Amino acid sequence: MAALDRVKVLVLGDSGVGKSSLVHLLCHNQVLGNPSWTVGCSVDVRIHDYKEGTPEEKTYYIELWDVGGSVGSATSVKSTRAVFYNLLNGIILVHDLTNKKSSQNLYRWSLEALNRDVAPTGVLVTNGDYDHEQFGDNQIPLLVIGTKLDQIPETKRNEVLTRTAFLAEDFNAEEINLDCTNPRYLAAGSSNAVKLSRFFDKVIEKRYFLRDGNQIPGFSERKRFGGGTLKSLHYD
Repeated sequence: MAALDRVKVLVLGDSGVGKSSLVHLLCHNQVLGNPSWTVGCSVDVRIHDYKEGTPEEKTYYIELWDVGGSVGSATSVKSTRAVFYNLLNGIILVHDLTNKKSSQNLYRWSLEALNRDVAPTGVLVTNGDYDHEQFGDNQIPLLVIGTKLDQIPETKRNEVLTRTAFLAEDFNAEEINLDCTNPRYLAAGSSNAVKLSRFFDKVIEKRYFLRDGNQIPGFSERKRFGGGTLKSLHYD
C-alpha cells in the first residue's frame, strides 16, 4: 500500500483544558481513561477521507500535535516549544468553557505559533480588547474547540456559549463545543462532525491544492515532510 500524504495540525491551549483527551477522541473515537500532563509534545494520527463521497475523495493522515506547557512560560521554554511549530498546516485552539482565562489565552497561543519569532506581548486580552490586525493576513486554517461543556450549568450555558462565539469570530474560525468524555458529540453526521471534516478538508486543500502546493506565504520558509508514517510519538 502506498504511503498516505499527511498534514500537520497543532493542538494548542492551556494545560488542563483537555487537549490530550480531545486528541485521543479524535484519533481513536474513544474516551481517554487516564489522561496525564503532556510534557513537550505528543503526536497522534487520525485517518481522514478528504471530500468523502465525491470523485475527488482521497485518504490522508492528519497528524495532531498536542503541545504541552503554559502560554506564560519563560522565554527558554517558549524557545524549546518553537521547534514544534515548524511545518504547520492548521491549528486547533482548545479552551475550557468553564475557565474564561483559558479562552483569553488562545489569542496568545495562536500568536506564539503563527509568529514564532515574535514574543506575544502585544495582544490585549485582559479587558476584552483585541487587535484584529494581528491575524489579518493569517492563511493557516483555524478551528476553536471548547471542552467540558457538560460542566456548565444549564442556567449559564447560553451566556458562556454566546461569549465563546465571539471568540471564534475573532479567529474567523468555526467552533465546536463538546464533552471529551462523551463520543456522541462527534458522532458521524452530527453538526460537530461536519465542522471537523470541513476543517480538515480546508487544511488539506491549503497544503496540497492551492498555490501549486507551495508553502503558504507570510511565514518563514519551511522544508516539506519526508516519507514514512508517524503515530503516537512523544517528545520529552
